[in-house]
Amino acid sequence: VKHFAQPAREGAGARPGREEAEAAVRTLIAYVGDDPDREGLIETPARVVRAWEELCRGYRESPAAALERTFEDVGGYDDLVLVRDIPFVSHCEHHMLPILGRAHVAYYPGEVVVGLSKLARLVDVFAKRLQTQEKLNTEIADALHATLKPRGAAVMIDAEHLCMSLRGACKGGARTVTTRFTGLFRDDPGEQLRFLALLGRGEPG
Repeated sequence: VKHFAQPAREGAGARPGREEAEAAVRTLIAYVGDDPDREGLIETPARVVRAWEELCRGYRESPAAALERTFEDVGGYDDLVLVRDIPFVSHCEHHMLPILGRAHVAYYPGEVVVGLSKLARLVDVFAKRLQTQEKLNTEIADALHATLKPRGAAVMIDAEHLCMSLRGACKGGARTVTTRFTGLFRDDPGEQLRFLALLGRGEPG
């Protein structure tokens, strides 16, 4: 099994080992009222830790690396590039419950374009971390703008937060929509409207 590895983040203490992480899961199982030593749960701590290694793999991935393969020969194309409906699963940093959504990513090429699948990979680099939707939206757009140097970038995220659907307010099906615009999209409201029209959204608000 490939172990989860990442540098310690600024302000963080030493990263716990696997045994400590599994012990924490055992403690949580006992806290909610079950027996971590019963047959059905004895392997659960190890499974949970492996699952979270996968769910949070974005901490050991680089947005620049996701976008590093670019192309200059695009036959003179300089219009909008839009990839709609990129599905993603993230986890909210407040309750560690899933965020289920779709990202719509667009840009006006500068000197290069990037493979379309790389935009989906960029979404996952940031989605596979503990997140808020607002920060996730901003990180995707800003990384795209900083790495590809496009004339403008636009990102919209439409998602359901299970921390709102399954607990607290218990409003299943409620969705949150966020946007981030850079360059031409930020400076020209007409470009924002074009982006929204291509998504079938009409005017903002």
